[in-house]
Amino acid sequence: MSIWDQNELDFPSEYWAPFAAHLAVVRCSSGYLIYLQNTCATCFYYLKRGRVKSFIQSEDGEERLLRIYEPGYVFGEASFFDELPRVSSAMALTDCELVAIDREVVEREFAKSPVLAMAMIRYLAQTVRMLSGQVDDMAFRPAPQRIAKHLLALAALNRHISITQEEIAAAVSASRVTVSRTLSRFAKNKWATIGYGTITIERPEALIAFCELE
Repeated sequence: MSIWDQNELDFPSEYWAPFAAHLAVVRCSSGYLIYLQNTCATCFYYLKRGRVKSFIQSEDGEERLLRIYEPGYVFGEASFFDELPRVSSAMALTDCELVAIDREVVEREFAKSPVLAMAMIRYLAQTVRMLSGQVDDMAFRPAPQRIAKHLLALAALNRHISITQEEIAAAVSASRVTVSRTLSRFAKNKWATIGYGTITIERPEALIAFCELE
Protein backbone atom coordinates (compact mmCIF):
# COMPACT_ATOMS: atom_id res chain seq x y z
CA MET A 1 0.00 0.00 0.00
CA SER A 2 1.40 3.42 -0.96
CA ILE A 3 1.47 6.40 1.36
CA TRP A 4 -1.31 8.01 -0.67
CA ASP A 5 -3.51 4.92 -0.30
CA GLN A 6 -2.92 4.94 3.45
CA ASN A 7 -3.78 8.61 3.75
CA GLU A 8 -7.00 8.12 1.82
CA LEU A 9 -8.06 5.49 4.34
CA ASP A 10 -7.53 8.03 7.09
CA PHE A 11 -10.08 10.40 5.52
CA PRO A 12 -12.86 8.24 3.99
CA SER A 13 -14.56 10.97 1.98
CA GLU A 14 -16.57 8.42 0.01
CA TYR A 15 -18.72 7.87 3.11
CA TRP A 16 -19.74 11.52 3.26
CA ALA A 17 -20.28 12.06 -0.47
CA PRO A 18 -23.89 10.71 -0.45
CA PHE A 19 -24.90 13.62 1.77
CA ALA A 20 -23.92 16.00 -1.00
CA ALA A 21 -26.06 14.11 -3.47
CA HIS A 22 -29.28 14.02 -1.41
CA LEU A 23 -29.27 17.18 0.72
CA ALA A 24 -29.56 20.83 -0.24
CA VAL A 25 -26.32 22.66 -0.95
CA VAL A 26 -25.57 25.90 0.91
CA ARG A 27 -23.43 28.36 -1.06
CA CYS A 28 -21.34 30.99 0.70
CA SER A 29 -18.77 33.56 -0.35
CA SER A 30 -15.15 33.90 0.68
CA GLY A 31 -14.92 35.41 4.16
CA TYR A 32 -18.30 34.08 5.29
CA LEU A 33 -18.33 33.01 8.96
CA ILE A 34 -19.90 29.54 8.91
CA TYR A 35 -20.08 29.13 12.67
CA LEU A 36 -18.72 30.94 15.69
CA GLN A 37 -16.76 29.78 18.72
CA ASN A 38 -18.90 29.21 21.87
CA THR A 39 -22.17 28.85 19.95
CA CYS A 40 -24.50 25.83 19.93
CA ALA A 41 -23.75 23.16 17.30
CA THR A 42 -27.04 22.15 15.67
CA CYS A 43 -25.30 20.58 12.65
CA PHE A 44 -21.95 19.79 11.12
CA TYR A 45 -20.87 20.23 7.50
CA TYR A 46 -19.69 18.32 4.47
CA LEU A 47 -17.51 20.48 2.22
CA LYS A 48 -18.44 19.89 -1.40
CA ARG A 49 -16.44 22.72 -2.99
CA GLY A 50 -13.98 25.35 -1.80
CA ARG A 51 -11.70 25.73 1.22
CA VAL A 52 -12.61 26.40 4.85
CA LYS A 53 -10.42 27.23 7.84
CA SER A 54 -11.15 26.45 11.48
CA PHE A 55 -9.58 28.68 14.11
CA ILE A 56 -9.75 29.74 17.73
CA GLN A 57 -9.69 33.31 18.96
CA SER A 58 -8.60 34.63 22.34
CA GLU A 59 -10.46 37.32 24.29
CA ASP A 60 -7.99 39.95 23.05
CA GLY A 61 -8.66 38.98 19.43
CA GLU A 62 -5.54 36.92 18.75
CA GLU A 63 -6.31 34.17 16.21
CA ARG A 64 -4.78 30.70 15.95
CA LEU A 65 -5.37 28.60 12.84
CA LEU A 66 -6.30 24.99 13.61
CA ARG A 67 -6.91 23.41 10.23
CA ILE A 68 -7.76 24.04 6.59
CA TYR A 69 -10.42 21.81 5.03
CA GLU A 70 -10.53 20.83 1.37
CA PRO A 71 -13.46 19.31 -0.60
CA GLY A 72 -14.44 15.89 0.76
CA TYR A 73 -13.90 16.73 4.42
CA VAL A 74 -16.47 17.09 7.18
CA PHE A 75 -15.98 19.73 9.88
CA GLY A 76 -17.70 21.01 12.99
CA GLU A 77 -18.60 17.44 14.00
CA ALA A 78 -16.99 17.24 17.46
CA SER A 79 -19.22 19.81 19.16
CA PHE A 80 -22.22 18.45 17.27
CA PHE A 81 -21.77 15.02 18.80
CA ASP A 82 -20.81 16.01 22.35
CA GLU A 83 -23.60 18.66 22.40
CA LEU A 84 -21.34 21.27 23.99
CA PRO A 85 -20.58 24.78 22.68
CA ARG A 86 -18.22 24.97 19.75
CA VAL A 87 -14.56 25.32 20.70
CA SER A 88 -13.60 26.95 17.40
CA SER A 89 -14.94 29.06 14.55
CA ALA A 90 -15.03 28.24 10.83
CA MET A 91 -14.73 30.65 7.91
CA ALA A 92 -14.84 30.18 4.13
CA LEU A 93 -11.46 30.93 2.53
CA THR A 94 -12.98 30.76 -0.96
CA ASP A 95 -16.46 30.60 -2.42
CA CYS A 96 -17.82 27.33 -1.01
CA GLU A 97 -20.58 24.77 -1.36
CA LEU A 98 -21.54 23.11 1.93
CA VAL A 99 -24.04 20.50 3.02
CA ALA A 100 -25.41 20.95 6.55
CA ILE A 101 -26.00 17.62 8.32
CA ASP A 102 -28.38 17.81 11.29
CA ARG A 103 -29.28 15.26 13.97
CA GLU A 104 -32.32 13.89 12.14
CA VAL A 105 -30.21 13.13 9.07
CA VAL A 106 -27.45 11.53 11.14
CA GLU A 107 -29.81 9.25 13.05
CA ARG A 108 -31.53 8.16 9.84
CA GLU A 109 -28.30 7.52 7.94
CA PHE A 110 -26.59 5.74 10.83
CA ALA A 111 -29.60 3.43 11.17
CA LYS A 112 -29.38 2.62 7.46
CA SER A 113 -25.61 2.20 7.41
CA PRO A 114 -23.67 0.99 10.48
CA VAL A 115 -20.53 1.29 8.32
CA LEU A 116 -21.09 5.05 8.18
CA ALA A 117 -21.44 5.21 11.97
CA MET A 118 -18.17 3.33 12.43
CA ALA A 119 -16.46 5.60 9.90
CA MET A 120 -17.57 8.64 11.89
CA ILE A 121 -16.29 7.13 15.16
CA ARG A 122 -12.96 6.49 13.47
CA TYR A 123 -12.88 10.02 12.08
CA LEU A 124 -13.54 11.50 15.54
CA ALA A 125 -10.86 9.31 17.10
CA GLN A 126 -8.36 10.42 14.46
CA THR A 127 -9.25 14.04 15.16
CA VAL A 128 -8.37 13.53 18.82
CA ARG A 129 -5.12 11.83 17.80
CA MET A 130 -4.30 14.70 15.43
CA LEU A 131 -4.88 17.33 18.13
CA SER A 132 -2.74 15.34 20.58
CA GLY A 133 -0.03 15.23 17.93
CA GLN A 134 -0.25 19.00 17.47
CA VAL A 135 0.29 19.54 21.19
CA ASP A 136 3.32 17.24 21.05
CA ASP A 137 4.67 19.06 18.00
CA MET A 138 4.36 22.50 19.56
CA ALA A 139 6.07 21.35 22.74
CA PHE A 140 8.92 19.22 21.42
CA ARG A 141 9.46 19.42 17.65
CA PRO A 142 11.47 22.11 15.82
CA ALA A 143 9.62 24.31 13.35
CA PRO A 144 10.82 22.58 10.13
CA GLN A 145 9.43 19.27 11.36
CA ARG A 146 6.12 20.87 12.28
CA ILE A 147 5.90 22.36 8.80
CA ALA A 148 6.64 18.99 7.16
CA LYS A 149 4.01 17.21 9.26
CA HIS A 150 1.44 19.89 8.52
CA LEU A 151 2.01 19.58 4.77
CA LEU A 152 1.72 15.79 4.92
CA ALA A 153 -1.59 16.07 6.77
CA LEU A 154 -2.94 18.54 4.21
CA ALA A 155 -1.85 16.23 1.38
CA ALA A 156 -3.98 13.36 2.69
CA LEU A 157 -6.64 13.84 0.00
CA ASN A 158 -4.64 15.60 -2.66
CA ARG A 159 -0.89 16.18 -2.89
CA HIS A 160 -1.54 19.49 -4.67
CA ILE A 161 -2.18 21.87 -1.74
CA SER A 162 -3.61 25.38 -1.99
CA ILE A 163 -2.13 27.28 0.94
CA THR A 164 -0.14 30.43 1.64
CA GLN A 165 3.01 30.70 3.71
CA GLU A 166 1.14 32.92 6.16
CA GLU A 167 -1.45 30.16 6.68
CA ILE A 168 1.29 27.60 7.32
CA ALA A 169 3.00 29.93 9.79
CA ALA A 170 -0.25 30.43 11.71
CA ALA A 171 -0.98 26.70 11.77
CA VAL A 172 2.39 25.60 13.17
CA SER A 173 3.29 28.62 15.33
CA ALA A 174 6.32 29.58 13.26
CA SER A 175 7.47 32.83 11.71
CA ARG A 176 6.86 33.63 8.05
CA VAL A 177 10.63 33.74 7.52
CA THR A 178 11.08 30.24 8.99
CA VAL A 179 8.34 28.87 6.75
CA SER A 180 9.91 30.46 3.67
CA ARG A 181 13.36 29.05 4.47
CA THR A 182 11.96 25.59 5.19
CA LEU A 183 9.93 25.46 1.98
CA SER A 184 12.99 26.57 0.02
CA ARG A 185 14.89 23.69 1.57
CA PHE A 186 12.13 21.23 0.61
CA ALA A 187 12.12 22.58 -2.95
CA LYS A 188 15.92 22.37 -3.22
CA ASN A 189 15.75 18.72 -2.14
CA LYS A 190 12.95 18.16 -4.69
CA TRP A 191 10.63 17.00 -1.93
CA ALA A 192 8.05 19.59 -2.95
CA THR A 193 7.33 22.09 -5.71
CA ILE A 194 6.49 25.56 -4.42
CA GLY A 195 4.21 27.85 -6.41
CA TYR A 196 2.27 31.02 -5.71
CA GLY A 197 -0.19 29.96 -3.01
CA THR A 198 0.33 26.29 -3.90
CA ILE A 199 2.56 23.43 -2.81
CA THR A 200 2.84 20.04 -4.51
CA ILE A 201 4.26 17.21 -2.43
CA GLU A 202 6.62 15.31 -4.74
CA ARG A 203 8.34 12.94 -2.29
CA PRO A 204 6.16 12.31 0.77
CA GLU A 205 8.43 9.49 1.89
CA ALA A 206 11.32 11.98 2.16
CA LEU A 207 9.22 14.34 4.29
CA ILE A 208 8.21 11.45 6.55
CA ALA A 209 11.85 10.46 6.98
CA PHE A 210 12.71 14.10 7.69
CA CYS A 211 10.10 14.20 10.46
CA GLU A 212 11.46 11.02 12.01
CA LEU A 213 15.18 11.78 11.82
CA GLU A 214 15.51 15.49 12.54
